[in-house]
Amino acid sequence: MNQNHPDTNSSAAPCVMTIFGATGDLTKRKLIPALCNLAQENLLSTQFAIVGFAANDFDTESFRKSLAENIPKFAALPIDPKLLDWMIQRTYYVKGDFLDSEAYKRLEQQIAEADKKHNTLGNRLFYLAVAPRFFSSIVKMLGQCCLSKEEENRWSRVIVEKPFGHDLASAKQLNQELKQVLTEKQIYRIDHYLGKETVQNVMVFRFSNNIIEPLWNRNYVDHVQITAAETVGVEHRGGFYETAGALRDMVPNHLFQLFTMTAMEPPISFDADEVRNKQAEVLHAIQPLDPEDVLTNTVRGQYGSGTIDGQRVIGYRGEPDVAPDSNTETFVALKLLIDNWRWAGVPFYLRTGKRLARRVTEIVIQFRRTPFVLFRNTSVRNLETNRLVIHIQPEEGISLSFGAKVPGSVMKLGLVNMDFDYCTYFGTEHSTGYERLLRDCMGGDATLFQRADMVEAGWSVIQPILDLWHALPPRGFPNYAAGSWGPKSCSKKTAARGTAMAKMSWTSAPTSQVQKKREWPAEGSASGARNPNPGGCCGHRTASGARICSNCDRSRAREERVPGRAGGGLHSQSPLQFAGQRSSAALAGSLG
Repeated sequence: MNQNHPDTNSSAAPCVMTIFGATGDLTKRKLIPALCNLAQENLLSTQFAIVGFAANDFDTESFRKSLAENIPKFAALPIDPKLLDWMIQRTYYVKGDFLDSEAYKRLEQQIAEADKKHNTLGNRLFYLAVAPRFFSSIVKMLGQCCLSKEEENRWSRVIVEKPFGHDLASAKQLNQELKQVLTEKQIYRIDHYLGKETVQNVMVFRFSNNIIEPLWNRNYVDHVQITAAETVGVEHRGGFYETAGALRDMVPNHLFQLFTMTAMEPPISFDADEVRNKQAEVLHAIQPLDPEDVLTNTVRGQYGSGTIDGQRVIGYRGEPDVAPDSNTETFVALKLLIDNWRWAGVPFYLRTGKRLARRVTEIVIQFRRTPFVLFRNTSVRNLETNRLVIHIQPEEGISLSFGAKVPGSVMKLGLVNMDFDYCTYFGTEHSTGYERLLRDCMGGDATLFQRADMVEAGWSVIQPILDLWHALPPRGFPNYAAGSWGPKSCSKKTAARGTAMAKMSWTSAPTSQVQKKREWPAEGSASGARNPNPGGCCGHRTASGARICSNCDRSRAREERVPGRAGGGLHSQSPLQFAGQRSSAALAGSLG
């Protein structure tokens, strides 16, 4: 058996788990409840202990009391009092500053005592549930006190939360700093999205079903959509969000993880490096974005005041710790192309946003339309295309739509949905999403964790977007109301798509059905066409010739209109289209 994949019915390896930032929300809302769930299922070793490390004024007894009060509040199911007491009694606390060497000496002593008392075999797991600015400093301190050192049959691993860097340069720097102390095999860059059963099932669904994988390519797939929509605002994370925004917060991690699992080639095994090699290949194969691509194939937005579930909510600029004139984006949509044999010419649409009409995360595979010739002399006027939807959250499942004849003497077609629901077939699973990830780390399986090259490749894709958006501050923010489906610029192109588009929300029309329409192309594009009225620009350009002047209304018009490129590229006839501003009922209908 592969050592990277422990028996699914066996307990995790013994260890002392140290949580930096142990008094924060992540610990009481996710980490401790996840550990309790593992223990409930006998998947957590009895040779286990927890050490909390933070600057808050606790000692072991008061920390235990706090956990005893909070764990039942956040656990999805009632916890057996004996189990809760078992977990609490093997939990300890060390007060200290993350940069204080004396505090690490106390931490080292506490870990040694817990190791001896609970027989954890010298294995150490460190979870960095802290602000990103502390990642390097904590790892450096662990190295100085030798807590990160691995010895024969004794491992030491570090879990790093997102965000991993704030751009390409910072991600590379952070990788370099961590690797001065740790080896790549000791670093586990976590993304809790990958702890969801439906995400893990993407590969199983693709590679274990012979009727699916042969269709998973450019010959049959028209386009792919990956959506992560939230109804909540930034809540109490305004300070963090001001430095991040939707692009940094969601795209390089959550969305790119779903993207690579959807687009990757079959690995030869489920070994961690084999799977991650294939994911990295996808990121490296993404067609680079030049400034004109960024203008035409991306949309950004910021929510204003609006109504969610009948309640009036404030706009982003009114949130705590947010500047009243903030230009931070809370909505992002982009089109990506992959230059490989499987996906050449197939657009991938990624979008995410806050304060939208409905909470939903899903992957949509839109298949190509069949030839219409068979139905030419019938009453059928339009053929619906097949769609495969992988529902990530809140409902978990898979649905497939296909055409069928409506009973009657006249040829009419209807759309039929086949639905698989996890809850119906396997029962409700009360999971935080962290159980599988924590256990995998304890078992040394890094399959669901990002590798350094994957992180840097992801930032390489979005760096051109960051650069251009920095050069061109947005106009008109806020540009969508809370409770809507995002900026109107995402839906302008869908108004004339007919009834086929009306039945789909957050969906772009298949490229085979898109009506070709002349748009302003990029100057110097393959078509040779030019902007009919370039006047009024001060002439500032990038090396590729695209205008980035903050006074250039034409560049901004292109950005806000999100047209397709009139010439050049794999999909010059397919502009970025989003059926935004749809009602939640329309979206529910599209999900079947």
